Amino acid sequence: MTDPTPQNSLRDTLAERLPRRYRAELRFRAAGLGAVMSAMAILLVLILSILNEGLPAFSVHNLVLPVSLERELVDQEGDASEASLRRGRYGAVLQNAMREEFPAVTDRRELRALFGLYTPLNSTRLMDEVLADPGLVGTTHVFRMPISDELDLYLKGQLVQDRVLPTTGRLELSEQDGSGVAISASAGFADLAGEMRRSIQLEADRLEVRAQSSRQAMQIADADERDRLEAGAARAQRQADSLIAAINAEPGWIALQGELPSILVQADGRILKVSALSTDGRMARGEYLVGEGDAEPVAVWSLYVIDTPETRRRVSDQVIAWTRALESRGRIERGFNHYLFSNADSREPELAGVRGALFGSILTMIITMVLSVPIGVFTALYLEEYAPKNRFTDLIEVNINNLAAVPSIVFGLLGLAVFINAFGLPRSTPIVGGLVLSLMTLPTVIISTRAALKAVPPSIRQAALAVGASKTQTVFHHVLPLAAPGILTGSIIGLAQALGETAPLLMIGMVAFIADAPSLGLEGFSQPATVMPVQIFLWSDAAERAFEARTAAAILVLLALMIGFNALAIYLRRRFERRW
Repeated sequence: MTDPTPQNSLRDTLAERLPRRYRAELRFRAAGLGAVMSAMAILLVLILSILNEGLPAFSVHNLVLPVSLERELVDQEGDASEASLRRGRYGAVLQNAMREEFPAVTDRRELRALFGLYTPLNSTRLMDEVLADPGLVGTTHVFRMPISDELDLYLKGQLVQDRVLPTTGRLELSEQDGSGVAISASAGFADLAGEMRRSIQLEADRLEVRAQSSRQAMQIADADERDRLEAGAARAQRQADSLIAAINAEPGWIALQGELPSILVQADGRILKVSALSTDGRMARGEYLVGEGDAEPVAVWSLYVIDTPETRRRVSDQVIAWTRALESRGRIERGFNHYLFSNADSREPELAGVRGALFGSILTMIITMVLSVPIGVFTALYLEEYAPKNRFTDLIEVNINNLAAVPSIVFGLLGLAVFINAFGLPRSTPIVGGLVLSLMTLPTVIISTRAALKAVPPSIRQAALAVGASKTQTVFHHVLPLAAPGILTGSIIGLAQALGETAPLLMIGMVAFIADAPSLGLEGFSQPATVMPVQIFLWSDAAERAFEARTAAAILVLLALMIGFNALAIYLRRRFERRW
């Protein structure tokens, strides 16, 4: 038997190794594809979550009220002059319109709650409409204003859990002395009575468990903590006993308290709140929230169950009833939220918009672009084409590369120390913000421009010099046009990065509350302003829940601007790109 030749041994070795290499390559490709898919999935989840949170902010519910612009209220001088119209009592005009919708509301506290369906700042908007058209004085004008932010969330189904139960049969209402309104239906409350009984029992059991847990914790607590736990246990036990008493207070009836879901009955323009249910589900007792009594049976009626108890929400059943009544009368319309783009910031979420921040971002980016792009491009041209290669230029290149990695807040500190403290420029203005962002963007523009210049083949320079062109002619007539796509791409990406910066602008005071948008003229550069990232930061820290959706909507607007910048960069690259 002979030994295998070296060729056969090598062939056998390759035959063994090649499949392993192919398998390793397949694993590497699968890992790379998995990484790309994971990144895309994470990005998709992020975008979908922002869309889900922000899309409701692009719609709003408006109150559509016919307001009587009586001359003695809006034009007290009687000369229709601007000064006289500005002194008008437009708040009283809106209040009179709401009183006409609900004439039975006369109590001072209820009137305050009724006028809370809209923000008083809408009186200024009404004044602006009258100033724009003085002929409205003395007429009845249809005025649209956004409903309060909490009611807007309620109508969108984001504030409380609200259910509409199916109803059958005719509904009869009858006044009872001392017992409110008797409500009878052949088969309207049967399932609801059992549901309320189970809800009462579950809530009472939960409270008793809480009271028992507090009593057990008292055994190992110190004196101060023991007193707090004892008070909490007593309060929970009282609430549990009160709920159980609601079932047994009156034979055959279940009393509904504030800790339980609210039940509203809407019938023929009237809304009642149910205060007690019969155990057989045929009868109920309640009180009118909207409208008055009527002995006529009602064939079409609705039954609303608000699962969130009234004691755990800021919107009362009375306010919800008024809102439902206005909606049934056609006084509430849902449409596009133009306030989000036509208004500047506001303390009232329903009137808050991004116009001021958007104008501030535009003015700030104009300053940034005018300063950083020319200076950065010419600096890169000098360093790449004209500067001698020595230690000094090497030191400059190293410092430029280091500046590109400096945290952005450092540039904010530099702007605060130099532009505001040393030069005395006004705080929170686009000119200062543009100067700070220019410092931050310059290294990015210089580095990207130098990379674009290096990408131009040396043969272009040599050919231009060979036909007699000077150094400057070679750079500006041949090298710079060929490097323009890369320069534009790098500059636009640097500006897009500056558009999304927040930290340096916080240091120079652009976090201030700006109620009026700056003008887009020359004077706007020195007016107080804020920018989109800072506006998002302010809204994210606001207490009102309605600002959550507006924060996400502002993020979507900022993302649209960023995508637009990057799309412009791609277009310019492909438009001016030359292949050789």
